[in-house]
Parts: sequence; structure tokens; C-alpha cells
Amino acid sequence: MPGRILAHDVYFTLKDAAPEAREKLVAACRRFLSGHEGAVSFAAGARAEELARPVNDRAFDVSLHVQFESLAAHDAYQDHPRHHSFIAEMSANWQAVRVFDSWVES
Repeated sequence: MPGRILAHDVYFTLKDAAPEAREKLVAACRRFLSGHEGAVSFAAGARAEELARPVNDRAFDVSLHVQFESLAAHDAYQDHPRHHSFIAEMSANWQAVRVFDSWVES
């Protein structure tokens, strides 16, 4: 289907959510998780503190958004050594990780 891509959205809740810890995770996302083959977009950042409407889910500290051209590209990313290194280096500070994968139309 033309224009159909896989959106991989990950929300991290940290044990230590200090600004420095959030930036360390964002930097690690950039270092380990950007630039993978088959990724059509990448973004990572800390929760927008100024957005606190009743509908905003604020149960996370850092979000990661990667869109892939195919399921095969997503699966290769999941098994890539840089992805495994990211988990090994950063997971000690994770209290919770929520992953949302969906097919989206561009």
C-alpha cells in the first residue's frame, strides 16, 4: 500500500528523571537509534512540561519516535547491535517502557 509506514513510538519513564538524566537518554537515542537503514524519520525528546491539559498523558519522561519503511526494516532495527547496546547502556534507569507500533499513512 503506497504511503503506508510503520510508526514505532516508545515512552520511557525513568527512575531518576532529573533533567540531566532525561538529556542523557535523549542523547543515547540519537547516538544509537538514529540513522538505521529503512528508517524514514527519527525524533527523540523530553516530555513537554508546559503541556499539562487533562487529556495529556504525562506518565513518561522521554519519548522516541522512529518511522520505518517496512516491517522488515523495523525488525532489522530491533536486532541491530546498536539497538542492543542502547538497551544495555540505558536500561538500568528505566522504571517503565511503553511501546506503541502502528501502521500510518503518510
